[in-house]
Amino acid sequence: MLNWNEIDTVLLDMDGTLLDLHFDNHFWLEHMPASYARHHGQSLEWAKAEVYPMMRSIQGQLDWYCLDYWTRELGMPIIELKREIAHLISLRPGAEAFLQVLQRSGKQVVLITNAHRDSLSLKMERIELRTYFQRLISSHDYGYPKETQSFWQALQADMPFDPARALFIDDSLSVLRAAGEYGIGHLLAVREPDSRGAARDTEEFDAVEDYADLLVGL
Repeated sequence: MLNWNEIDTVLLDMDGTLLDLHFDNHFWLEHMPASYARHHGQSLEWAKAEVYPMMRSIQGQLDWYCLDYWTRELGMPIIELKREIAHLISLRPGAEAFLQVLQRSGKQVVLITNAHRDSLSLKMERIELRTYFQRLISSHDYGYPKETQSFWQALQADMPFDPARALFIDDSLSVLRAAGEYGIGHLLAVREPDSRGAARDTEEFDAVEDYADLLVGL
């Protein structure tokens, strides 16, 4: 699938790419609304009707991913609520073995995530991945989400690399399209980011189904 001789830099997303997206989906779609309902003495249906439109209205914007924003808007301690279900944080199958081989390859390996720094720290507490990366970068460091060209320009300024010789794996098609527009030469989507969800159509992108398939030639 990949010609590793053409790749010097490997950029990896976190949620839905290395980590199972089930934790995040369950938190935002079920656990947080249930907590919001209890906080207001209302039904779960009422809470979902309140918070789902709020989420949809800023999807893809930096605030969507910002725990400080949601703590302020909802009047609830979002990071503490995340800790309540932190046992659901888990690696996707084959992800750690892939990272171990990448680490030995001599390539530049960087985590780039839209996750807020507090969320990133929580996940690193549960799943120790720091040693596999030269850098852990949150889009909040730059003030732009990965969906924008401004993020990629800031990344290039912060960490010079050759986009044409970079591989980027992400579960978000809109993020992959932004990366392609910037000139990232090798792009892969994720077929099944949530282990409890269905396989997805990744449209114009080839997709990772088994990380073992990527190890050929690495």
